[in-house]
Amino acid sequence: MDTTNAATQAPVITLSETALKEVKRLINVQGLTEGGLRLGVKGGGCSGLSYTINFDEKIGPHDQVHDIDGVKVLVDAKSAIYLQGTQLDFQKDLLSGNFKFVNPNAEKTCGCGESFSA
Repeated sequence: MDTTNAATQAPVITLSETALKEVKRLINVQGLTEGGLRLGVKGGGCSGLSYTINFDEKIGPHDQVHDIDGVKVLVDAKSAIYLQGTQLDFQKDLLSGNFKFVNPNAEKTCGCGESFSA
């Protein structure tokens, strides 16, 4: 299993303080004890690539694993190319909250912020 962590390599992606707090809250609410937060990229969306975010109990053989303040962040090798230097943020307003990817590699993003091109 090809796993790296913050001790051997800088994380591909960072989490803002608000994102980290929300991820920890969700992990607690869902009672997750295995795996971690999976961040990735897949083809599709109005700009060509779209972000993926979910919890995954399995760590794949090509995943990079980064421990960010006690949260395991999983990124597959293909997605790592597009996410290098990205920060995951969480923004909340009166009615809802949502995660936002702040990606310095994105040349173009769509209006909703869920897809990009590099």
